[in-house]
Amino acid sequence: MDFSYLQKLRQSHPAWRLMRADNAPLIVSFLHQAFIVPNQRSVKQSELVLMLDDFLYHLRLSEGEGSFPKSPHQYLEDWAHNDKGWLRKFYPTNSDEAAFDLTPGTEKAIGWLTSLNQASFVGTESRLLMLFDLLKQMVTGSETNAELRLLELQQRKAQIEAEMREIENGQLAVMDDTGLKDRFLQFSQVARELLADFRQVEQNFRELDQSVREKIAGWDQGKGQLLEAVFGEQDAISDSDQGKSFRAFWDFLMSSQSQNELTDALEKIFQLQPIQALQPDKSLKKIHYDWLEAGEQTQRVVSRLSQQLRRFLDNQAYLENKRLVQKIDELLRQTIQLKPLLPPNAQLSGEFTEFMTLDLPKCEIDLPIERPLFSVPLVQNFSGQVESDSGEDVNIDALFDQVFVDELALKEHIERQLQTQAQINLPQVLQSRPLTLGVAELIGYLSLATKDDADARFAGVLDESQQDLIQWQDINGHPRQAWLPSVIYSRR
Repeated sequence: MDFSYLQKLRQSHPAWRLMRADNAPLIVSFLHQAFIVPNQRSVKQSELVLMLDDFLYHLRLSEGEGSFPKSPHQYLEDWAHNDKGWLRKFYPTNSDEAAFDLTPGTEKAIGWLTSLNQASFVGTESRLLMLFDLLKQMVTGSETNAELRLLELQQRKAQIEAEMREIENGQLAVMDDTGLKDRFLQFSQVARELLADFRQVEQNFRELDQSVREKIAGWDQGKGQLLEAVFGEQDAISDSDQGKSFRAFWDFLMSSQSQNELTDALEKIFQLQPIQALQPDKSLKKIHYDWLEAGEQTQRVVSRLSQQLRRFLDNQAYLENKRLVQKIDELLRQTIQLKPLLPPNAQLSGEFTEFMTLDLPKCEIDLPIERPLFSVPLVQNFSGQVESDSGEDVNIDALFDQVFVDELALKEHIERQLQTQAQINLPQVLQSRPLTLGVAELIGYLSLATKDDADARFAGVLDESQQDLIQWQDINGHPRQAWLPSVIYSRR
């Protein structure tokens, strides 16, 4: 860390710029209250403006009416500007309202300022044990000698058996209050830091997405070269130490067994008297759900990267098809221009006669492996005898017990609903006329949405980005449900 590096870092890093800001106490205190305390990943612009307006009102009562003269909207826009970089302004999927989120640099600065508070209890035992446990994991995990690995496992087995004998003899060792507080504070710190790490991982994938968009905008070479470059960068992030660690963490957290264990363990810990004496933050009881939400947001960034590549390929295919059609049209125009130049006797009774021939090379290839092998023809022996009917009555009701869906009735019902409104979705249609024939009737509604019927007075659209829950009761009265893409009928 030489002088030039620190000088550049002081000018470019958002965390350092935040520490140098004149209104740093205002920015840090508000962002800590709005994002860090409630573990919010993103907040809508309207909600954040109201929160900042209320925050500024109470500050002006104590600091003076002339303090902080800007409006809440101006402050947020200023903090999200590129020269500050303390907030990230973006538009969520399927939303016209902007939202704000903390940047990794801002969270690092807030975390460092939070660590400056002199804690009433500083635990060292839990951190020391954690360091020893990490060293043991590294030594054991990197050992290639099978005998030493077995010896280590036997020692651990002996320790567990000794502890089991002590418990059977009534010697139950219980952790004291100091040890519980020490480990809980360590858990709280690491859990908060883990949420901050998610923002950094998400920022890395977002930067990759931005670089891909820039490459696509100025790319003038083949698709294969672009895809090779993009997937190479994505693989570099996924195969990096950070990417592998995130993937392993995500796989562990997505396990239902791991989630249940975390939920039960947190519930028991918060009921302990020494932990309640610390007055812990209640939001820690659902910290693993905050991890899941943060991880899902990171996965959505990766999904947007894939969608961007798909859109590029679709556009390239459209341009190539358009170029092919242009070439065909150009060839037809040239053919029409050459038509008057044909010999006078080349056209008889509206049909062109042959006026020039070309000998094209042709090679007849007959491969031995293409010849079919001989197969004995199958001879069917039919019996001419017909058995007489025994005279018993046969129940043929099952042949007529079929479900018939009248699509004309469904069509008329949709048209009646569209007489009073421009469009309607499938749940609204079923609200006035519930399903009586189950899945068969549901497929009838889907068929009407996808069918191109010129006589119909409505058109249907399937939105696969959204899903609707359809519920009904079968003939026996049992509840049934199905998730379907959102179906919307519009009046023509």
